[in-house]
Amino acid sequence: MKITETVRRTTAERKRDTLERLDNERDVWVSTAHPEHGPHQVPLWFLWDGRAVWLCTTAASATARNLRAQPRVHLGLPDTFDVVLLQGEAECFPDQEVDAGAAQAYTGKFGWDPRGEEGSFVYIRVVPTTVRAWRGEPELRGRVVMRDGAWLD
Repeated sequence: MKITETVRRTTAERKRDTLERLDNERDVWVSTAHPEHGPHQVPLWFLWDGRAVWLCTTAASATARNLRAQPRVHLGLPDTFDVVLLQGEAECFPDQEVDAGAAQAYTGKFGWDPRGEEGSFVYIRVVPTTVRAWRGEPELRGRVVMRDGAWLD
């Protein structure tokens, strides 16, 4: 197994690369926990609106149930070398009460509008409070690129 050499990026470069990935990627791992039933992790499509991550799932899903009981959530982009982890609190919006602009942007990205489906869906908005980003061991130190909801430079 060959390990790829990495050059340590500055915080500003990590922030830039993280924002680019948030703009362009499709899937994110969503980690929630229910106080009685424990942890749950699932991949979902996501939309980055420049300030928050938007997700959508069925209203009866374990993810939605967990977030109603405990809104703290961890999100992870699916790459184990170019790691991006977000932490925040989730707000849930029934599909018929979600901000129209957010729902239209989600539909525009994925070509699917949950508001027209049978059954109930919930949109989930996560404004990150902490973001960590690193590529390999050289970047473990200083991996925090957002703290208390503010991007670091």
